[in-house]
Amino acid sequence: MFIKVKVFPDSKKEEIIKKEDDRFEIKVREKAEGGLANKKVIEILAKYLNVPEEKIILVRGAKQRNKIFEIHK
Repeated sequence: MFIKVKVFPDSKKEEIIKKEDDRFEIKVREKAEGGLANKKVIEILAKYLNVPEEKIILVRGAKQRNKIFEIHK
């Protein structure tokens, strides 16, 4: 399963907003430096989808706001 995520790094609060079945907006406190925001996004997605972090792979958008993740269940 693939999902599209729009990330808002350096936000005041952490939040996940489901736009559609396969589209999310995620706000994280971490800055977009050194992959910190990406790691936090994976952590938040894992909790939300109830899957281990190892099952979530960043496919596209490592250095962009719009990302595509592949989820293995």
